[in-house]
Amino acid sequence: MPPDILGHPFQTRELPLGGEPDHPASATLVRHPATAAEGATRGAVLHVHGFVDYFFQVELARHFAARGFDFYAVDLRAHGRSLRQGEMPNYVTDLSLYFEELDTAARVIREEDGHRGLVLLGHSTGGLVASLWAHERRHDDVLDALVLNSPWLDLAEPWLTRTVGTALVDVVGGLWPTWVLPKGLSPVYGQSIHVDHHGEWDFRTEWKPIEGFPVRAGWLRAIRRGQARLHRGLDVRVPVLVLHSARSIVGSARRRREKRWQDDVLRADTVLDVAQIARWAPRIGRRVTTTPIEGGMHDLFLSAEPVRRHALSEVDTWLDSVR
Repeated sequence: MPPDILGHPFQTRELPLGGEPDHPASATLVRHPATAAEGATRGAVLHVHGFVDYFFQVELARHFAARGFDFYAVDLRAHGRSLRQGEMPNYVTDLSLYFEELDTAARVIREEDGHRGLVLLGHSTGGLVASLWAHERRHDDVLDALVLNSPWLDLAEPWLTRTVGTALVDVVGGLWPTWVLPKGLSPVYGQSIHVDHHGEWDFRTEWKPIEGFPVRAGWLRAIRRGQARLHRGLDVRVPVLVLHSARSIVGSARRRREKRWQDDVLRADTVLDVAQIARWAPRIGRRVTTTPIEGGMHDLFLSAEPVRRHALSEVDTWLDSVR
């Protein structure tokens, strides 16, 4: 594998995917080898990012590598390293399309790299996709554990938007899938994590813009259909750990034009409603553990150092208990 943009010892590999003949899709697999003295004896961790996202969390990779895991991350099609000229960023009309890159990544990890154990780590939209994929592959013995970091399990909007609005999006998204919804994303979360604003992390804003990418009707339709499937109940048969912040400030984050910056957003989820995560998490599988993290941001592993250290220790302890 050639070197990755993150530098040594990160490596990268393109994963060719299906698509139209003139517009083939591809994903990107990033790898950080285990650094523990005993080598990669504990298997592999595969990270799946969220919407308006790609893998850049060097500290996260080093954490698992130091504990004996080969760490992998996939940039899904039309995200980050996988975004090609002419593609609509972060756009699909069916979340099951992402199963191809997860299948391919799992094959590389297990068959080519020889790992017997695989932990899937999904964040936000990646947590929803990971849950749906784990359900669909529940008979294949491809997965050993599922860890979800603030998974997007419902729409953080009022009841009327979640019901009537979803019905409208289902129609509009089917007829005009690329139509851009007038209500875009708030820049608050991006500002809270980027080093040029109020955060401590550096990332490529052409791949992860502070103000986000356009939200298209067909994409939101796919999200709502995926969430509805989860609400009906999945049958993920491996142990599942769901981590989320102890509280949300989603209402204030949406009203971005009327809102002044408050340091309080550095200690809460400004993207999702954590009560919804806690409500729907038990629908994922048979053995689900839900753990709130005090002071956590939307991506718990990008939160303040004591908070992310606590979140990672929860993951470590849980993995030790189930593997």
